[in-house]
Amino acid sequence: MKLNFFVLIIVLLSIQANAQVKTQTQTQVQKPIANLLVGTYTQKGSKGIYVFNFDTVTGKAIELSHTDSSANPEFLAITKDKRFVYAVNETKDGMVSAFSFKDNKLNLLIQKTTKGEDPCYLSISPDEHTIFVANYNGGSITQYHRFADGLLSNPQQFIQHVGKSVNEKRQDKPHVHGAFLSPKGDYLLTPDLGMDQVTIYPFSNSTSLPLDVNKATVINSKPGSGPRHLAFTPNGKYIYVAEELSGSISVYKFNKGQATFLQTVFTHVANYKGVPGTGDIHVSPDGKFVYVSNRGDENNIAKFPILSTGKLNDKQMQLFSTIGKRPRNFTISQDGNWLLVANQDTDNIIVFKVNKETGDLTNTGNTIKVSMPVCLVMF
Repeated sequence: MKLNFFVLIIVLLSIQANAQVKTQTQTQVQKPIANLLVGTYTQKGSKGIYVFNFDTVTGKAIELSHTDSSANPEFLAITKDKRFVYAVNETKDGMVSAFSFKDNKLNLLIQKTTKGEDPCYLSISPDEHTIFVANYNGGSITQYHRFADGLLSNPQQFIQHVGKSVNEKRQDKPHVHGAFLSPKGDYLLTPDLGMDQVTIYPFSNSTSLPLDVNKATVINSKPGSGPRHLAFTPNGKYIYVAEELSGSISVYKFNKGQATFLQTVFTHVANYKGVPGTGDIHVSPDGKFVYVSNRGDENNIAKFPILSTGKLNDKQMQLFSTIGKRPRNFTISQDGNWLLVANQDTDNIIVFKVNKETGDLTNTGNTIKVSMPVCLVMF
């Protein structure tokens, strides 16, 4: 009898322990928390880069910390291990800043010159040994070696674009607006709004100058279109180039550094008479939809279904108000359930729930207040 009693006690304790573990696991699943970094312009009192907790159940955010004196850290990138954050400081004397990220706080490690005016974009190579910066008014690309401790070398490779295009006010000189690595990490694509070109540089870390200028190929955009940002499909077969000045997206098939034109669609209704201002562009994580932000007189997000050919179904384009003015960068959560958009001129970030079947956006009513938000990084 005593032996059976003790066996019964052990069984009951085991059941109770398993129940507690199950309850804890369920709690963790029910309330997952992501982090959100926000890069800003600092002309109106912003402190620089802001760190938030983002509740992926409710869509609400809580501020955790911010930097104190970083000037215009308007575009950000984070390493895979989430230990280091890099920001371009969009100033006349362009800089790139490296931060450590620990306990939800950013600490400045080092700053380096970009050798170009008004840097606006940066990217980290897949092996995380290299960082590229696009200098907008400098019309150039700057490359750095990234060390394991998060620090950066001095600029190692510097490429100056030369040229202009037909819009005298906006295209009187080169304006490199991005530095996008292909999904395999073997090419760097640099949209130049001023030259109406996207240059495709072969990239390898095995050489002292990782970008092969002599073997670069070029996408020639329609004169006056102003290529700004681009996005790949997850399989890397198709590129969608957002063209700011014409308010359009051009679609290309991509294979071994060569881009073949497929289609151009416009990001506004056919009878639109306002000023275009296409901004950021992203493909949904499942590869089913393209989203693009429209600034200018529109202030919305346009959604396009992706066809099996890689082309966009512009007959099913839908527009969703960003509930603010001048939407810049936006981000889609890794699970595809959330889309957050930064409205620069109304100092707000609007949280949308994504219907993953239809791609439609629903305003959750959740707003994050930040002065002049530009870049959003969720992880």
